[in-house]
Amino acid sequence: MKNKVIIITGASSGIGEALAFALAKNGNKLVLAARNIGKLDFVIEKIKEENMSAISIETDVSKVENCKILIEKTIAEFGRIDVLINNAGISMRALFHESDLEVIKTVMNTNFWGTVYCTKYALPYLLKSKGSLVGVSSIAGHIGLPERSAYSASKFAINGFLESIRNENLENDLHVLIAFPGFTASNIRKSALTKDGTQQGESPRNEQKMMTAKMVAERIICAIDCRKDSLIMSTNGKLILFINRFFPKLAKRLVFNHFKKEKKSN
Repeated sequence: MKNKVIIITGASSGIGEALAFALAKNGNKLVLAARNIGKLDFVIEKIKEENMSAISIETDVSKVENCKILIEKTIAEFGRIDVLINNAGISMRALFHESDLEVIKTVMNTNFWGTVYCTKYALPYLLKSKGSLVGVSSIAGHIGLPERSAYSASKFAINGFLESIRNENLENDLHVLIAFPGFTASNIRKSALTKDGTQQGESPRNEQKMMTAKMVAERIICAIDCRKDSLIMSTNGKLILFINRFFPKLAKRLVFNHFKKEKKSN
């Protein structure tokens, strides 16, 4: 991971911000994208204080034109793309039958379509550089989680999409990594959408017991460097996937019982 041009979406907080700080060295040139340009510019300032190279581009990945502009500006500035990290995402927390359909659309548009749009315009340059295409998925992309129907659906969709891209380019030296963090201490739960589309505001879980965003970022970077196909990060994640493979009914009951203990959102 030296002298690379790296795009990170959702770089204003959480895992994206941690990735930015961890990658802003070794001659790398960062392009940081997010909707909140104020927070994004704060990250840029911190990076530039260390005399490292990064630019910010205000981007709503749910809008195809924004994603096209993100790639075009990256090429205009640096002339190539070596790594695209599709990290931007939003969660939700509500029973499906109580949820407004616009909530489902918002989550899918950001998580799934945002990955599709950015990949569409970056792929020709990644093929040229024999670079890395990364999707930050979730354990929720392997097993459907209660009150997170749209989130799980979007992550399942990302997995299938990126696996197809990988298989289409087996002879083109394109590296495709799908990363599966477990519960991570980040802003995603506080900004999760409730049934009417308002933000949850308060995390229902004990964030102190979770992996930190920095830990997740370090593991993702290592997996990119080693050109791994898949990265499951937490012990609990590996365990539940093992159980789900061989004892699916037990896995579903364990998941149900676990999430039933969560503090209810408003």
